[in-house]
Amino acid sequence: MCVMVTKDAPDFTATAVMPDNSFQDLSLSSYRGKYVILFFYPLDFTFVCPSEILAFDKAIEEFRKRNCEVLGVSVDSHFTHLAWKNTPVDKGGIGNIRYPLISDLSKSISLAYSVLLEGGLALRGLFLVDKEGKIRHMVVNDLPIGRSVDEALRVLDALQFHEKYGEVCPANWKPGEEAMKPTDEGVSSYLAKHFK
Repeated sequence: MCVMVTKDAPDFTATAVMPDNSFQDLSLSSYRGKYVILFFYPLDFTFVCPSEILAFDKAIEEFRKRNCEVLGVSVDSHFTHLAWKNTPVDKGGIGNIRYPLISDLSKSISLAYSVLLEGGLALRGLFLVDKEGKIRHMVVNDLPIGRSVDEALRVLDALQFHEKYGEVCPANWKPGEEAMKPTDEGVSSYLAKHFK
């Protein structure tokens, strides 16, 4: 696996099931000017995956308030994605989630993002892509470990805060908390105040 942070996000065009359940060819580059949370999950109709997909859907308005779109990717076909969306949540489905699910049946997208396992499944990779198409954050979990949607929002907030104010965000920073000026004096002052 390679570190992709600071690099251009590999572009792709693939078939997705859209929020209205239509099929559409979707390109990552069509989202330029917006932030994107691009997340990979192993397979439809599995166990941890629906909890993540539904958690992102529950928070979708919070992402959109921040000019960020969410895109889910797995190695399933778009037909399987649609079948999963058409299955009620209480029967193991995900219902009508409000963001696209992308089909990576060829496994080329998972390979380009270095999350493809030898057996053909994707690890739980999450990539924050900025408005210019650069990867600014990535986290990859093993198959049994679900991700934190709250942490994805926190990192997005930190990036946008830095872009707006030029300050850097320390460990566990949340919106409304003090950040640091990126100078020796600014860092020393922050550390002395918070880590006596």
